[in-house]
Formats: sequence, structure tokens, C-alpha cells
Amino acid sequence: MGDDSILDVTKRLCMLDPDDTSYDLEIITHINTVFFVLKGLGVGPANGFSIIDKAETWSQFIGESEIHAVRTYMGLKVRMLFDPPATGPATAAMERQASHLEWLLNIDAEGVKWEQAQQTYLLNTVSE
Repeated sequence: MGDDSILDVTKRLCMLDPDDTSYDLEIITHINTVFFVLKGLGVGPANGFSIIDKAETWSQFIGESEIHAVRTYMGLKVRMLFDPPATGPATAAMERQASHLEWLLNIDAEGVKWEQAQQTYLLNTVSE
């Protein structure tokens, strides 16, 4: 992967220039909060993970198979914490995407078969 820095990738996903360090404290704080949530979902190292600057990389955190979903999840959650959308529908859409990714990441971490998990999810979605 070209750019493996967790901070730089997350800043790009939040529409920030990776070279602009003005908001690094806030972004790093939110990234570490999301890592705490991911640990609760069973994603990443069992003892947790955090960053202090742009030196920490995605490959230090997670394996190649989950990296894209985790990057997307990180971007959504940090963006919602740092710069939430101005409209309710946009916020709701981002929350639904993040919730679905949480579910998928947790299912993957727990090793549940996709077919069983999908059926459960569809049943729960239909009953709401």
C-alpha cells in the first residue's frame, strides 16, 4: 500500500490535507477512541492499539484482509466526531454505514460464517 500511515489516511478520509497539522491533536484523539471501540468489537490486537503521530501504520494494527473495511470505518467514525454532516439525513446515512461495518467487522472477528450472519442481519432488518 502506498500510504500506510493511519493518521495520514484518516485525515484524507476526513477531507484534510495530511501535511496540515493544525487538527492533529483532535484527529489523533478521535482515532484512538475508534481504536478503543474496535478493540471492543474484537478487531485488532487483544491488548488494544493507539497512535501518537503519523508513524503508526495500518499494517501494524491489522491484517491485510480487513484493512479496507477498518480504514473506511475509521474514516466514518472520525469524520462524525470531528466534522459531522450538517443535515440529519446525511448523519443518519453515515451512522447506518458505520453500524453495518461494525457488525461485519465483529462477525469477521468472531469467525461466524457469512451466510448465517447475513440471514440474522436480514431478519433483524426486516423486523424493525
